[in-house]
Amino acid sequence: MHHSARAFWLRSPGRGEIREVTLPEPAPDEVLVRALYSGVSRGTETLVFRGGVPRSQHTVMRAPFQEGDFPGPVKYGYLSVGVVERGPAALTGRTVFCLHPHQSRYVVPASAVTVVPERVPAGRAVLAGTVETAVNALWDAAPLIGDRITVVGGGMVGCAVAALLARFPGVRLQLVDADPAREATARALGVDFARPADALGDRDLVVHASATEAGLTRSLALLAPEGTVVELSWYGDRTVALPLGEAFHSRRLTLRGSQVGTVSPAARPGRTYADRMALALDLLADPALDALVTGESPFEELPSVLPKLASGELPALCHRIRYTGTDVT
Repeated sequence: MHHSARAFWLRSPGRGEIREVTLPEPAPDEVLVRALYSGVSRGTETLVFRGGVPRSQHTVMRAPFQEGDFPGPVKYGYLSVGVVERGPAALTGRTVFCLHPHQSRYVVPASAVTVVPERVPAGRAVLAGTVETAVNALWDAAPLIGDRITVVGGGMVGCAVAALLARFPGVRLQLVDADPAREATARALGVDFARPADALGDRDLVVHASATEAGLTRSLALLAPEGTVVELSWYGDRTVALPLGEAFHSRRLTLRGSQVGTVSPAARPGRTYADRMALALDLLADPALDALVTGESPFEELPSVLPKLASGELPALCHRIRYTGTDVT
């Protein structure tokens, strides 16, 4: 029996469409997943939607089950939650997370899905990929009890980092964003908020996630001597200028990159990608993280929703996509 599904494709920069696809028969070590929700990561996915992936990064930026190539046609995305309809007995009927593009059904290796804990709602589990990025960033940053920490950039990743840091004992934490609307999100996460001009200085650690030159410059200015900025932003094809000729050297500041594509070398020896994803899903038991899901649309509207997300007409942290109906024939 053949299986049919619907998938979102970026036909060319700025133009998306839903295509009918035929799925293969699952092998014994594969699963057939029926999607319940997927999430749009507003930063990376809207950059892909605009065609902003530099040619030098086409290979690095590939999603695990991407089809096609940048700038398009390409099927891209990596935040999918669904139910296993066919597969090994231990997985059949279970709700799972998969790093898969927006698609109503798909067949993947059983090893590519992670079971969502029963205490985590499926609609919240779309944040697993983002929380995984935050986990890796904090493994890189290695915050200490009592540290003075600022997260600059209250987008999806920045808020996830702030939400996890809020659990650290004794940490004096502040979320900084130019958008005053982010104060409500910070409040929901139990985190202090400030606009860039009002941000507290003398920080031991700043995690930067605003994807702006101004944000990164401000992050460096907020550091105490010998402080560290952990850079999570990805700038695509943009060039960033920094004031490294001022007090950067005399204050012995550190700027280091963090990227989820590799498990942080600072993690405990033997930690795997699967361990990191399972941890991220476990952390999603916290209902405060619902604040990161700021909108929802049916899958059929995704071709018209993504341009609005990319332009900012539809403001969002994580915009959730809802799947209904059936596609198996």
